[in-house]
Amino acid sequence: MTTPSLLAVFAHPDDESLSAGGVLARHAAAGAPVTVVTATWAPDTGRAAELAEALGILGAGAPRLLGHADARVPRSAPGRARFCDAPLDRTVGELVAHLREFRPEIVVTHDAYGGLTGHPDHVHTHRVTTLAVRAAGLERLYPDAGEPWQPGALYLATHPHSAVRAWGGHLAPRGRTMRSVPDEWITATVDVGPWLEQKVAAVLAHRTEVERGAVPALIAGLPASDRARLLSTEWYIRHDLSSVASPRTELT
Repeated sequence: MTTPSLLAVFAHPDDESLSAGGVLARHAAAGAPVTVVTATWAPDTGRAAELAEALGILGAGAPRLLGHADARVPRSAPGRARFCDAPLDRTVGELVAHLREFRPEIVVTHDAYGGLTGHPDHVHTHRVTTLAVRAAGLERLYPDAGEPWQPGALYLATHPHSAVRAWGGHLAPRGRTMRSVPDEWITATVDVGPWLEQKVAAVLAHRTEVERGAVPALIAGLPASDRARLLSTEWYIRHDLSSVASPRTELT
């Protein structure tokens, strides 16, 4: 069976590697077309260059940046509105254009809480993506964004409550609230251990975040055994977008 094509949508450079780096590498290694749309940061910034390096490690092609400003970093896109403040219809249309051009069978994005940290850009990326995956298949919506295309499934990258104990020992001292979901909500648990080396290398390619002490810095400081324990499994909540279930919409 051919591995399904995959388009991931995340808020910031580094979210793709932290949240879904293993699945991206796994699908790419199987020969599936894989790409990542990033909502924030301008293409001519250092973080965009780091994103390109990380995607190269994962096999996910060239970056696709919507170029909006990070909610907390205005210099991320000088002269542009924060992603959370941009007109919703416009941002949905921007993403619809990428969906119709790439035509993925699977879409991956943040969960409704915005992942463990709950960053407002993560939450808004979830909202924009859930609207766009439906709109992409409707021919009378965004007619100038290309021929309609309906992805088969949407997967939300998340963490179950049972996994928070492991992460909590590292994030709790930093005063961060942990946002996780009930274990029974998880519909796909993916072992990405064979791609762990690629995933970690992609995370560490985001050197700006390592240097400023963000989550990639935490990963950089962990021994190999802890990296394996925290990063070798990825969890997702699946939503079917097509009325007909198909193996072509299963994460591998």
